Amino acid sequence: PRVRRQRQMCIRDRLTNKAVSFIENHKDEPFFLYFATQDAHVPRVPNERFAGKSGMGPRGDVLLQFDWSVGEILSALKKNGLDKNTIIILSSDNGPVIDDGYKDKAVELLGEHKPGGPFRGGKYSSYEAGTRVPCILRWIDTVKPTVSDALVCQIDWFASFASLLGTDLPEGAAPDSENYLDTWLGKEAEGRPYLVCLLYTSDAADEL
Repeated sequence: PRVRRQRQMCIRDRLTNKAVSFIENHKDEPFFLYFATQDAHVPRVPNERFAGKSGMGPRGDVLLQFDWSVGEILSALKKNGLDKNTIIILSSDNGPVIDDGYKDKAVELLGEHKPGGPFRGGKYSSYEAGTRVPCILRWIDTVKPTVSDALVCQIDWFASFASLLGTDLPEGAAPDSENYLDTWLGKEAEGRPYLVCLLYTSDAADEL
């Protein structure tokens, strides 16, 4: 229905505006902002401002939309003088998926682009492109720009940032989280010696 489509087109603006308002309302105190985007998830419905702009169909358009949202949040931090005193982490909860059953020409328009890089698999897969996800951590004047090959896990944010804040996790909280703060901040090249992942999809046994 057209009404539902219009609402989906406006979701990104509403979430982004709320994130910017949150920053402005808490600029004088420490804060934690978790910004979860729905852009790449189906059904992919880009706002009219981005529709047809990527040349790669709705999937490409919503990724442009995601870039815009990130830019708005970064601009809000800079505008309020918080960009150098804020740790920003951009990451994903899984590897890429192109064909989600929707006929949006995502596969046909992909061309030579490989969302999973040189790795095989993707979302729903135990292969590396399904479990190895992008992660960018920015802390201006504290973390030097670099590329790390260290094995780390998002669950380690609990223990790592608790260490940064000088606080202890409650008893029983995040039992699998380990403190790799120096690795996240680029001060240490070594990460976890191993990482065990539990995959719940039906084809996992066939891949292992």
